[in-house]
Amino acid sequence: MANLVILLSISILINTFSLLIKSGDAQSYCNGQCETLDDCSGQLICINGECNDDPDVGTNICGGGASSDGGCQPYDTLTCDGISHPKYSCSPPVTGSTPAKLTLNDFSPGGDGGGASECDGQYHDNGERIVALSTGWYAGGSRCLQTIRITAGNGWSTTARVVDECDSQRGCDEEHAYQPPCRNNIVDGSDAVWKALGLNEDWGVVDITWSMA
Repeated sequence: MANLVILLSISILINTFSLLIKSGDAQSYCNGQCETLDDCSGQLICINGECNDDPDVGTNICGGGASSDGGCQPYDTLTCDGISHPKYSCSPPVTGSTPAKLTLNDFSPGGDGGGASECDGQYHDNGERIVALSTGWYAGGSRCLQTIRITAGNGWSTTARVVDECDSQRGCDEEHAYQPPCRNNIVDGSDAVWKALGLNEDWGVVDITWSMA
């Protein structure tokens, strides 16, 4: 009987020690590397190899990364003129109505788009309804020369052709007209796009939705 008690005590101690080790290995911080759900402590879960907010629970510990943009978060920063800008290799998931920020771009030579458009190696007249997409949405050029539909908050809608990338990873150099990296949710439209949507260019940035046409 005494031996049985000793064996049970040893078993309890081993299990307790294992739990302590497991708890110590759990990564409670956002963006910590993980492989299983148990690798993230608290209300964080493992999404795409990183500890992040649980979209099913609706937690917002990591600033809404998993619950608002599918886990797409900056992987680094780039400092330009003393200001730190996030760098993204991804964008929020594309749906039938993807939320985005519409910005204004000059696609002509010497414009704020920097070099020629990546899709065709050419500059473009701003009278064309054309756009550049954030790196994740540009998807290595897979959307080049495809048509998307853009809808503004005023209910106006138009189509535009993808001709360039709005680089979310590099910037602040001559190639990018010394502009900082784009955010990961940008549709950078020409003057013609803004006019077709009935928007005032002086606003600079406008909430829109977009989808493949």
